[in-house]
Amino acid sequence: MGLTKTEIFTDKQNKLAQMMKALAHPARIAIIQSLIKAEACVCGDLVDELGLAQATISQHLKELKNAGLIQGTIEGTSVCYCIDPKVWKQYKEAFDTFFVAYKNKDNCC
Repeated sequence: MGLTKTEIFTDKQNKLAQMMKALAHPARIAIIQSLIKAEACVCGDLVDELGLAQATISQHLKELKNAGLIQGTIEGTSVCYCIDPKVWKQYKEAFDTFFVAYKNKDNCC
């Protein structure tokens, strides 16, 4: 089995790939969308809203938190999550730069 040779790519390419990987699951997209829609910290409402098992949601929250996209605070026996605005801005800028680089010239296959 081959290894991923991340060292042959630039730091910028590796960082962008890590950012995309953090969002590369529909459950994570749904979680982010729920947090955006709530416009506030969410405490335990995700299981009912998304219809996924608590363990599944916890795993995806962990991945999003490890990526820095969300932050959590402990309130009593619950952990409340919200989007980290500073990291969100970094993601937006990185994705904007990536997608703006393509110029459609209408002469491609």
